[in-house]
Amino acid sequence: MSLILPRRTLLAGTGAALLAAPRRSRAQANRTIRVGVLTDMSGPYRDPTGPGSLACTQQAAAEFMAANPGITVEVLQADHQNRADTGSTIARRWYDQDGVDMIVDVPTSSVALAVAGVTRDKDRVFVNSGAATTDLHGAQCNPNTVHWTYDTYMLARSTGGALTRAGGDSWYFITADYTFGHHLQRDTTRFVEEAGGKVLGGARYPFPSTTDFSSYLVQAQASRAKIVGLANAGADTVNAVKQAREFGLTRRAKLATLLMAIADVHGLGLENAQGLLLTESFYWDLNDRTRAFARRAMPRMPANLPIGMIHAGCYAGTLHYLKAVADLGVEQARRSGRAVVERMKAMPTDDDAFGAGSIRPDGRKLHPSYLFEVKSPQESRAPFDYYKLVQTTAAAEAFRPMTEGGCSLIRT
Repeated sequence: MSLILPRRTLLAGTGAALLAAPRRSRAQANRTIRVGVLTDMSGPYRDPTGPGSLACTQQAAAEFMAANPGITVEVLQADHQNRADTGSTIARRWYDQDGVDMIVDVPTSSVALAVAGVTRDKDRVFVNSGAATTDLHGAQCNPNTVHWTYDTYMLARSTGGALTRAGGDSWYFITADYTFGHHLQRDTTRFVEEAGGKVLGGARYPFPSTTDFSSYLVQAQASRAKIVGLANAGADTVNAVKQAREFGLTRRAKLATLLMAIADVHGLGLENAQGLLLTESFYWDLNDRTRAFARRAMPRMPANLPIGMIHAGCYAGTLHYLKAVADLGVEQARRSGRAVVERMKAMPTDDDAFGAGSIRPDGRKLHPSYLFEVKSPQESRAPFDYYKLVQTTAAAEAFRPMTEGGCSLIRT
């Protein structure tokens, strides 16, 4: 894959050595920031993260360099294959050998937690967009990590709470058996029970090796729950929804897609996805600013792939990081990732993807979340015109209260 940016942009593949860069003077090197997009380029989360995350990070770099011609931004990418050991190995090599200053994206919660630990040890910066675990700004928070786009609390509060209040007072979960799935089921259970509902049971399936959900769907059907909660994401969610419709499960129960991205809706098609409720923190057609961002970024996106919230998070998180670097000074920023994150927290955030916002002391980025209903084919009027807005949760309420997270950075 070749990249086109106003200045040199570097691309590194999975497990491969960094591509050789043209020789630079010391002055040029001291004014260069390297951003690594560590993502899923080949697995179940490829479409909602992967090439789109890379494209939107490139867009942030291009916009920043246009506004700051004295600073060069080089963008690398690698595929962590949804393995914590692979992700941490790449992160360590990038920091130690390849001069990477910041890593962005990192879907799969177990990988993100591993990368956060390496980032803390190396005093660099990690801006998470793709992983959902609240531990990144809770029990395993650190002063070098910012948790940007969404998390399991946000998803559970919006989608799970809304469905229970609407009468879905009995639940059965089909859950990906790793950190993200466990946390999403845990957080959704909290909001179901707070709203007066009950969890009748659940089944965990091996991740990432499962494509046949028939046995889990049969168990869900036998539970007679009103709501079947899919505590998974990406291709797993797409496969589970398709198979649930084939089994006729949706005639007896409602599906709760607890993390469904617009790329998943696109993969399902509106015929299969219509009527589903889902929560996102970004939608390209939400307002004038999101539409303006989409117009700028779409030419970089892979063909026929919509911009989703994780892609937008890579753009916004990278742009805010680079603004903090410019404010702090490149040399100081390269010496201390912790100082950059402190500056990121001190500066208000503002971009066309998420609007105005802020970053809490525990590293949690604050912005509204949105509950959407997927349109029917007859309601859709244009490519990627997929959502109807049902409910908005204000930024101050969308995420877990800082006092409940157990982050060691918070003084009590």
